[in-house]
Parts: sequence; C-alpha cells; structure tokens
Amino acid sequence: MQTRVDWVDIAKGLCIVMVVMMHSTLGVERVAGATGWMGYVVEFSRPFRMPDFFLIAGLFLARRIDAPWRLYLDRKVLHFIYFYVLWLTIQFAFKAPGLVAEIGWQGALGQYLFAYVDPWGTLWFIYHLALFMVVARLVKTIPWPVVWLVAAALEIAPIHTGSVLIDEFASRFVYFYSGYIFAAHIFRFAEETTRDRTMAMTGLALWATLNGLVVFNGYADLPFVSLALGLAGALAIVTGATLLARGLAAAPLRWLGEHSIVVYLAFFLPMAVSRAVLMKLGLIPDVGTISVLVTLAGLVGPVILYALIQWSNVGRFLFERPNWARIDGTGRRPREAMVPAE
Repeated sequence: MQTRVDWVDIAKGLCIVMVVMMHSTLGVERVAGATGWMGYVVEFSRPFRMPDFFLIAGLFLARRIDAPWRLYLDRKVLHFIYFYVLWLTIQFAFKAPGLVAEIGWQGALGQYLFAYVDPWGTLWFIYHLALFMVVARLVKTIPWPVVWLVAAALEIAPIHTGSVLIDEFASRFVYFYSGYIFAAHIFRFAEETTRDRTMAMTGLALWATLNGLVVFNGYADLPFVSLALGLAGALAIVTGATLLARGLAAAPLRWLGEHSIVVYLAFFLPMAVSRAVLMKLGLIPDVGTISVLVTLAGLVGPVILYALIQWSNVGRFLFERPNWARIDGTGRRPREAMVPAE
C-alpha cells in the first residue's frame, strides 16, 4: 500500500496558507485603504508562493504521463475541469447580484462565459493545472532541455498582455515542468536536508536574507531574477517542509496539504464574509491583525465545511468528483496516496 510523502503535504500546506494569506491581506488592505504589517509578509512570499505550488503539482506527473490518453485526461485534466466549472458557477452565483447591478444580466452572463476562455478570480490556478497537464503530455516526446529552455524564456520575457490565460501560463509553466523533469533530484534534495538539519537551517536563513533584500529593494521582477527567486524559493519551501515534519506544526500543515484543493476552492466565501464583518464592526484598528484573522477564517471555514460534508454525507460533490464526471470507464477510483495536485 502506498503512503503519502509527509514533506510534500507539508509543503502544500505551507503554500495554501500563503495563498489564503495573500488574498486575505490584499483584500483587507484594499478595503481599508492602508497597508498593514502583513503586507510585508505577503510581499516577501510573492516570488515563490505560486512557483512552489506548481512545482509540487508536477512532482508525480511521471507516474501518469505515459498512461493511455483516456485515463490520463480523466485523472489529470477532467479532474480539474470538473472543479473549475463547479466552483466558477458557485462563485458566479455569489457575485451575480453585484455584477447585474453594475453591468446588467447580459454583461454578467458574458463575464461568466468568458471565464471559460480566460480564467476568473482565484480559480485560475485550477484552470492552469488542467492546461499544464495537457501541454506536458503534448510535448512529452520533445527533448526536455528544449522544452525547459522555452518555458524559462517565457517566464523571463516581459509578457504582460492582460490575459490571465496567457500571462500566467508564461509565468508559471516552467515551475510545473521543473517539478516533473527534476522530481528525482528534488526528492534527493529533500532527503539530504533531513540528514543535515543544521546545514538546512543555515541555508534557509541565507536564502531568507537574500530573498528579502532582493524583494524589498525592488529587484524581484527583473528578468532572470524572478526565475531564480522562484526556483530558489521553491527549494526553500521543500527544505522548510522537511524540517517541519517533526514539529508541532506538522499535523495541521499536513492535513491542509492533503486537502489543499478543499481549501483552495472554498476559502473565498469565509474570507469575504469575515473581512466584511471585521471591517464593518471596526473593533480592531490594526490592518495587519485584521488580515491575520481573515486569513484564519479563510483556512478554517473550508475545514468546517468539509467536516460537515463528511459527517452528513451531503454535498460530497463539492470536493469529490462523482462517477458521472469520469471518462476512464472504471467508475469511482480508490483514493490515490501521492497526488500532490489533488
């Protein structure tokens, strides 16, 4: 029986915390019209927050990439398409009244339909995972150095079209592909960090210092620098995850990582509600503290929803793909032990 890889789940847990923290903090600061101390934490993590998420998502791709197309599309593409369509519709239902009041029913419906071409809001990550799975399979026969260099060139190039589809593909595919191509080296690197914890902690301290200096001096978005920071930061998260595997934070981070798609899909509502309530009450003057509380709500809310679904057995379709949404012909599949993107 396969077992999950602890540091992978912990790394995913760290990533989902950073993602929720970013959306929560920026949302609070936008409403408050001021920057809090959490804004500096978000800015520090910006170069590596999504690169690491995509790199980890590619780690186990080699296990499926040679599967028959129908099986591959079901497990690696339709899986994400199902959740994208479902949660896009859910998010639209919450946003529709405001959109209708602003641009009318036709405009609102147009935005919903266009989200199938250019991903909408927080769900762009799910959209691009499905896209990256297809692209990785299509370029499988091309020598990997060629693909990697092209992907790196796309990240380095100043591509800012305004299209989430194009811009995020150009910025992120190199990290997903790196996770796939260099998986064996990354696992070996993780093993080395567990053998020499002192060296690993020293390396983390040096990385954090360098990352902070580059970010807060305004160099993080420069060509080549952004790619270097993304890859270095991803390895730093791997290192941190291996070090945390024996600590008190391991269990909650591991759970969040194992259920990262639950949190990623559902955090938007508790985040938005808690932000609105806290800002309206005005009981907490510090913007940074409000950002922390909204982040906690964004993390805990999906966990409570998931627990209620498991307890009541109602609403499982929100986080589990039903049989009718499968094309592999095998019906419900057993839960896979090591699927970092699921």
